[in-house]
Amino acid sequence: MKLKHFLFIASATALLPVQAQQKWDLKQCIDHAIANNLNIKQQEAQRDQNKVEVSTARNSFLPDLNGSASHSFNFGRSLQSDNTYKSLNTQNTGLNLTTSIPLFNGLQRINNVALSKLNLQAAIEDLNKAKEDISIQVASAYLQVLFNEELVKVANDQLTLSKEMLDQKTAFYKNGKASQAEWYEAKARVAQDELSAVQAENNRRLALLDLSQLLELPSPDDFGIVSPAVDSLTSLSIRTSPAEVYAEAVLTKPAIKAAQYRLEGADKNIRIAKGAYYPQLSFGAGISTSFYNVSGMENGNFGSQLRDNFSQYIGLSLSIPIFDRFSTRNRVRSARIQQHTYYWQLEESKKTLYKEIQQAYYNAVNAETQYRSSRTADEAAQASFQLMKEKYANGKANATEYNESRTAWMKAVSDRLQAKYDYLFRTKILDFYRGIPLTL
Repeated sequence: MKLKHFLFIASATALLPVQAQQKWDLKQCIDHAIANNLNIKQQEAQRDQNKVEVSTARNSFLPDLNGSASHSFNFGRSLQSDNTYKSLNTQNTGLNLTTSIPLFNGLQRINNVALSKLNLQAAIEDLNKAKEDISIQVASAYLQVLFNEELVKVANDQLTLSKEMLDQKTAFYKNGKASQAEWYEAKARVAQDELSAVQAENNRRLALLDLSQLLELPSPDDFGIVSPAVDSLTSLSIRTSPAEVYAEAVLTKPAIKAAQYRLEGADKNIRIAKGAYYPQLSFGAGISTSFYNVSGMENGNFGSQLRDNFSQYIGLSLSIPIFDRFSTRNRVRSARIQQHTYYWQLEESKKTLYKEIQQAYYNAVNAETQYRSSRTADEAAQASFQLMKEKYANGKANATEYNESRTAWMKAVSDRLQAKYDYLFRTKILDFYRGIPLTL
């Protein structure tokens, strides 16, 4: 009952009006995924944050400017010049404008600018790494859709073949050249192939759903992909060794470059920490004025007092570190430990990259061997099935022999398709490590 219900839904879906699908090639899929992937957006936000930090470090060379204003009231008795107390109410207004700029702080500001720039470069490479990761995922999902589309074609071809054989058996059965059991067996084969075709179509839709989710599309409806001529892409042999690929990849891969920038930044961080050993010299200047009002006394007007009380100052401030409870020394030690950590992270990244390239290389070599073997097996199985098909049509082979031969051919076709797309993906991964864009 469940099988009938399943077939009914699949058949009804196939009869629905087909809307025009938007066909995307691999580059369009990758570009759309990069533009909409949430992880990439987070990496872009981190990059923008590092840009702000670069601006902040550069702006530290600018002087600061601060203004202040105050007004106070005093009530009660106060001591007078004749050594007596008198009740007075006074008001005081003050205006100040000050500026300062550090002239020398152990080159900390210069090194901080350099550090912020290196952190920005590392963030950019992290973003590029995220783009590479999503590109590989999209390419894998794209090839999976192509693989399932070919399986759908194979399943439909097999269904067509089964229907042709059923028509033949029906004619033989009516003419008494085939038994009723043989006719039922041919009819059962059609039903099985219909189920296989439906399952192949469902697998194709699921693969398309996976791809659309990587692209952050709301729905896979009205979405399809371009089917390139991939057979021509699988005709090239692998001629590059892992060492040659690594020599190219280590200079261009974002993960390596990000680790290198962080290691360089660690050196700047040590210099920043050491800057606290040096004297700090700063320049300062300011202007101020005030207004006083005392009750019961004759006071100058507001404008004249501000003019008469106007003053300026200019000066230098020198701070010499003598003992800071070993705080600077410990910061330098901590910065050096961090530098060692980044060094080993870089070495680990290089080693991981080489292992990945080795694995990708041997996977590609094995996939090439399997693909060539599967093509030979497919050709042999197809030739064998054609002979068996003729024998079966002439009554020289029974249904069991025919079905076994066809099943063997179907398996050979499936193995060939699987090997073809696996080989194509493995070679694309190897090209990816060499810096070649993922295209079909």
